[in-house]
Amino acid sequence: MNSIFSFLQRLRNLFRQDDLDRDLAAEISAHLDLAAEENLKNGLSPEEARRRALVQFGGTQQAKENHRDSRGLPLLESFFQDLRFALRTFLKNPGFTAIAVLTLALGIGANAAIFSVVRGVLLRPLANHDEDRLLYVRQSAPGIGQADAAFSVPEIKDIGAGLKTIKELGTLSALDFTVVGLGEPREIRSGVVDGNYFDVVGLRPVLGRLLNPADDGPNAPGAAVLTYRFWTNSLHSDPSVLGKTIRLGSYEGTRPATIVGVLEPSVPYPVETEILANIVTSPHHLSATMVTGRSHRMTEVFARLAPGAELDSARAELNTVYATMLATHPETYKTNDHFQITVTRMHDQINSNAKTILWVLFAAAGLLFVIACSNVANLVLARTVRREPELAMRSALGATSHVLRRSLLAESLLLCGTGALAGILIAAPMVAVLARYAARFSVRASGLTLDFSLLWIGVALALVSAVFLAFVPRLPNGDTSTGFGISGSSLRVTGGSRRRLRIFAVTQITASFLLLAGAGALVKTLLELEKTQAPFDTAHVLAVNLPVMTDGRSPEQVRDFYRNVQRNLSTLPGVERVSYGFSVPWRDTRLQTITLAFAAEGAKQENPEDDTRAAFRSVSAGYFDTLGIPIVEGRDFRDSDRDGSERVVVISQSLAQRFFPGQDPVNRHLTWTDPVIKFIGISDQPRRIIGVVPDLDDENIIPSPTITVYQPSEQEGFNGRLFVRAKNDPYTLVPTITRAVHEMASDQPVERPATLEDVRGEVLTPNRLNAIVFGGFAALALLISVVGVAGVLAFSVSGRTREFGIRLALGSQPVSLLADVLKDGLVIASIGVGSGVLVGIVFARVIGKYVSELQFPGALPLIASAAILLVAAVVASALPALRASRVDAIQALRSE
Repeated sequence: MNSIFSFLQRLRNLFRQDDLDRDLAAEISAHLDLAAEENLKNGLSPEEARRRALVQFGGTQQAKENHRDSRGLPLLESFFQDLRFALRTFLKNPGFTAIAVLTLALGIGANAAIFSVVRGVLLRPLANHDEDRLLYVRQSAPGIGQADAAFSVPEIKDIGAGLKTIKELGTLSALDFTVVGLGEPREIRSGVVDGNYFDVVGLRPVLGRLLNPADDGPNAPGAAVLTYRFWTNSLHSDPSVLGKTIRLGSYEGTRPATIVGVLEPSVPYPVETEILANIVTSPHHLSATMVTGRSHRMTEVFARLAPGAELDSARAELNTVYATMLATHPETYKTNDHFQITVTRMHDQINSNAKTILWVLFAAAGLLFVIACSNVANLVLARTVRREPELAMRSALGATSHVLRRSLLAESLLLCGTGALAGILIAAPMVAVLARYAARFSVRASGLTLDFSLLWIGVALALVSAVFLAFVPRLPNGDTSTGFGISGSSLRVTGGSRRRLRIFAVTQITASFLLLAGAGALVKTLLELEKTQAPFDTAHVLAVNLPVMTDGRSPEQVRDFYRNVQRNLSTLPGVERVSYGFSVPWRDTRLQTITLAFAAEGAKQENPEDDTRAAFRSVSAGYFDTLGIPIVEGRDFRDSDRDGSERVVVISQSLAQRFFPGQDPVNRHLTWTDPVIKFIGISDQPRRIIGVVPDLDDENIIPSPTITVYQPSEQEGFNGRLFVRAKNDPYTLVPTITRAVHEMASDQPVERPATLEDVRGEVLTPNRLNAIVFGGFAALALLISVVGVAGVLAFSVSGRTREFGIRLALGSQPVSLLADVLKDGLVIASIGVGSGVLVGIVFARVIGKYVSELQFPGALPLIASAAILLVAAVVASALPALRASRVDAIQALRSE
């Protein structure tokens, strides 16, 4: 054993004396010194320490066998020694360690964060009891543009009668109540529910009780349940609210209600609500128009499967019942309307909006993990190639492939374990950011934090990465033809190693291209939205919610109140114009979906069966002037256009062009023919068209042609939204407006003041978040890929030093070497881009079969992504290329 150790010492001295390979000599010295030092710490004699050090480094097989026979070195102990040695090795190479750990941390942390959000939103069970049996029922009528419609009371009675697969139905109607009695009067998102609702949806109270069938009927006392979020956020979890009487106001009057309970934390669906009240609190729900109006659809339906029933059987039964209802009432359900009913599990329905975006985000995180692993694999492979003389020496001295692979595995586990730990640390803040992002698509994402039960995800990813990295390098097998050897000092990169380095670099470029293309498509969409100009003034118009307060007021008194508000605010300094209407563009989406069928005098249609429906808008005189919308033909509404005067309307330009082509629509008459008008207080008397205005698409950021009819709210319609055009900054007027309104009515809520520009920006927030999140992933991927390509080329240049020296000695110009390396980088990037295009095409075809709403990049994002990657490859190649062009031919040849 002493002779072997002396041989290694002489070999070390030989390397030092001949100065052939200082790196290899230093590596051997480090192995021997660190291993011997570690063994001496265990109290071994110097001789035994040398023997163990030799075995750890890779002594003769006979020496190892003798050592095992005499002392017995357990496998686990050997592995821990490998770990300790790997730790010291990494500490001696802080640059390599920091880059590898940070890269792995980004890949592992992003995946842990995304999986926490995906699990919290898509996979986590609902609070609802026995959620697998909870269903959501919806109907639609594509023929009249109703893709997602609620139900009327007669329809609910028809489909709920005699069902065998459905245990019972529960209903909810979304309303905005003006609440008095819980602090400052305010408009609150609310729901009117029947007595079966809470039993059907399977929820329980955390305080008091919930509504039940005893709370149904016109003679029941008003009762209300607070949602948990409203109770905790707005009322600070005050238990004394139980039993308190409040007033709930709507368009048709105000009713008292007693707070009887607080609902457990749950997902509000289909709209976020703060108060759930019984039917008697809404005068409209007790009216004959609500009870008997088959076309008056404003109620959501939930169902619970009967014991032993399956979803498919419930769908079949509901379809049969629904078909019978359609056939029984042909006057309501016309064939061309294509009425149909759908039934889905509640869990699936709640996740429908978020499912696609979150799985795409999860795929992006997966691509980032692939890029990170490929980059670290490049670093590890390059480092291992530099260690090939050391590995060859250890193999020549008897170390088996198993011992060498175990050593590499220990290094990989330490590296990836550290990366996983760092990834978990950065995953927590990433979850907070992603949860706020996902909350735009699902209410289930609100308040999500890192799911620490998913730490095994980080561990699993670390193990996968470690095993992958440990088996990337090629080990010596004693065959000199493999390129391993201890003779010669310069680094010779074998073809196999170079190919693997390039394969990993190409993999990074491919994944980066996919991320860049996806991010490019989102950025392109965002830019299109951002550059689209609204057809009216958005910067100087302030929108304020001024909900109707009918408590003790007649309809005429309510109209007088809004007239006074308009008149008084118009005199305030800094105010140019004031008007009101019933919806704020882009914000009041539920109100903006109201469309009514109509008939127009002298209208011409190519196909008489085409839908003749128009968006219904109720506005005051001066509305168009306030928003800066010109009158194309005719005139605007006047203060004299009031109830009792001639009924008039203003129509959009698209309506005029479609129904009155080549004609003057002014002074023609239009009549509402929709059966729902009798339920919402709109008469069927003819209305004279007095004006035409440009199309105002107040639902979509990118406007499209709109068929819209405006009528004066002074005659018929609804109010609730105030519009103020300011001379300067509109927000400076908010305190003055609030004070002026409260002087007229102290209990009048004045809420949500915002310029139309900011309202528009709020609507654009999900698109901006999409671009930022996916752009961030793409930027990280691009950065890692650039580092990877630069590393591959730098390593390639260092391995081709002798070749470059010979070429320079034979007369090659440095510029040719520069071009050679730059071309090498471009080739790697081009192959990666080409692979990305092919993978993207396959991905699009496969995913497109399952996700119909997924949009794929167009030509511009693809071209831009390819250009960015090619330019990045040139930039990444620049430094290695300059290094190659500056090789000293004499020194390069002398080193050989």
